[in-house]
Amino acid sequence: MYLHGKQTISQISALTGLSASTIKRRLATIRPGWTQPVVCGEGVVHLDATYFGRNTGVLLALESRSGRLLYMKHIAHEHTRDYEDAVEHIESNGYVIRGIIIDGMSKLFAIFSRYKVQMCQFHMVAIVRRKLTKNPQLEAGRELLDLAYRLKNTGKDAFTQEFKAWKKKWHTFLKEKTTNELTGRTVYTHQRLRSAMTSIATYLPFLFTFEEVGGMPNTNNMIEGTFTDMKKSLRNHPGIREENRKRMINGFLLAYAKLHNAYLTALFLAGLLLSRALLRFKPWDKVKAYCQPPKIP
Repeated sequence: MYLHGKQTISQISALTGLSASTIKRRLATIRPGWTQPVVCGEGVVHLDATYFGRNTGVLLALESRSGRLLYMKHIAHEHTRDYEDAVEHIESNGYVIRGIIIDGMSKLFAIFSRYKVQMCQFHMVAIVRRKLTKNPQLEAGRELLDLAYRLKNTGKDAFTQEFKAWKKKWHTFLKEKTTNELTGRTVYTHQRLRSAMTSIATYLPFLFTFEEVGGMPNTNNMIEGTFTDMKKSLRNHPGIREENRKRMINGFLLAYAKLHNAYLTALFLAGLLLSRALLRFKPWDKVKAYCQPPKIP
């Protein structure tokens, strides 16, 4: 009840007829524990973290095709070790990772080099836009931002060629330097433009991995949507203590896992039972004949 809708203390009190103090006391006894899911199979994994305050965050791993929850951990800060722990846990259950989608923590690309890794294209565009602003004053900046916006509709070869052409066109311009009159130090004149260019060059080898792995998305939108739903629930309770926030997150994700993981398990078992029934009661030649379209004379 505490997880769905704007179930404030006053609203629950009016609905149940109980006093606010009684509701608070009963809610305090609810402590949903968390046990990491045990999920077998294979697929593409979304990995990402989000924060609800200065030192309160959550790291999640979701299966791309089904949305099944594979891993969750409360974190204070984002470390590569947390991501490694997530992958190790997922594989320890016998799950085969066909690819990983992340959103730009540069060290992870080297750590997960043995996997097919996709850089989230949405975050790539956001990085470029943050460095160039939404309305770049320089022509070179406007062209690079336009190229970034066309990323989602461009293939690897075409995008790579356009990016190389852009660098060649503005090569001299990008090398311009300015001398600080006070310190005498020489720096690149267009530092933010160069920074945006460097970001694209760094992540370019990972922007089109989805073209090599069937069924792999090019963004982390699935996990971002889950974070959005979670934060909407938390915003209904401003001023919540950190301990209660963690309990609420646990409850939210337990409900999420129950909905997604249990449903898909039941669906799989139903399919298995149906296939066994067909094997038992219909010879395969009759099944094939049944599935064939009628012949038109």
